[in-house]
Amino acid sequence: MFRNIITLLTFCCLSFHLNAQEVELKKNHPERHVVVKGDTLWGISSKFLKDPWLWPKVWQLNRSQIKNPHLIYPGDVVFLDYSSGKPELRLLRETITLQPGVVEEPLDKVAISTIPLNVIAPFLSQPLVIEKDQLANSPRIIAGQDNRVVLSPGTKIYINKIEEEDGLDWFVYRPGQTLIDPDSKETLGVEATYLGDARITKYGEPASANISKAKEEIFTKDRLVPAGDEAITNFVPHAPDTEIKGRIIKIYGGLAEAGPESIVAISRGSQDGVEIGHVLAINRYGRVIKDPEPNKEAIDKSATKSKLKELNFEVSKDADGKAIVNFEKNTEKNGGLILEPGMIKLPDERVGLMMVFRVFDRISYGIIMQASEPVNTKDAVQTP
Repeated sequence: MFRNIITLLTFCCLSFHLNAQEVELKKNHPERHVVVKGDTLWGISSKFLKDPWLWPKVWQLNRSQIKNPHLIYPGDVVFLDYSSGKPELRLLRETITLQPGVVEEPLDKVAISTIPLNVIAPFLSQPLVIEKDQLANSPRIIAGQDNRVVLSPGTKIYINKIEEEDGLDWFVYRPGQTLIDPDSKETLGVEATYLGDARITKYGEPASANISKAKEEIFTKDRLVPAGDEAITNFVPHAPDTEIKGRIIKIYGGLAEAGPESIVAISRGSQDGVEIGHVLAINRYGRVIKDPEPNKEAIDKSATKSKLKELNFEVSKDADGKAIVNFEKNTEKNGGLILEPGMIKLPDERVGLMMVFRVFDRISYGIIMQASEPVNTKDAVQTP
């Protein structure tokens, strides 16, 4: 005889002041939600919470659980429990036990993803951000089958050198766009363009391989990079523990502006503390405008040194003893931006949220989860 067993997994209480950050229920939230195929963790969070990225706080996930979270499956029920006198989010999981004690579960049951994986899939392993000239020492294509110029799927290629311990499957790349930090003007890396896949058929010097996939035309001199490990797809949205500030430096898909589910690159990476799953606020970078009623006395360069100091302007001397006036009244207020006399920087305004899904040393890729206005390159990103 079949016997239904309801397993109630209590993850945590819904606290309204966790880590000095308020967690609020969304207005008109449901009392429960039955997880169905196609749901995402972010989408379910959005049904209950005003800020969906606070999901880990609601479930009290620790650092290790954020990196390896509990899986939620279609058929599970997420619901609000008021039995303790305050709302608690709980997970209801139903299983059916057969005689004698065998648990039956559908074989095709797949855990829901955090975000739409079909949107980010092309970016989980490609493109590749590399150091300048990093591809110079990578294996290179030296010839194609029958002296072919354009190398397509099914074509045999020859590589200068690949040994057996180097691996079987490779990606084909070509150096592409140089990514620059819009603030410091530093080169953050070179984005290598993914061209296709190749599988080795003979190791040695030279080696040979077959092109198994081609996204773009492949030529001699293009470089090979090991396919590497499987990309991480099981992650939980969460806020950074530290203050992170950067800029959007590229929008993908040939678009001038980005919106929900658009992919962007930002000017911060693992060296800056960025992790997979980090949620960052997107802020419209405040314009610098001319003060319609400038303080003429402040910008009058004939003003006395004491008066300039009184107005909070920094005064120093050059090698000849002449006064040098820094006409920026408050550099911290303006984020370190040096303003011309009579100019004012307007405050940044939040226009959306993004979640990081792939991280390099100095650059990260993210997906825009919410946007109240079109997102542009150079828009600021920071810890929400």
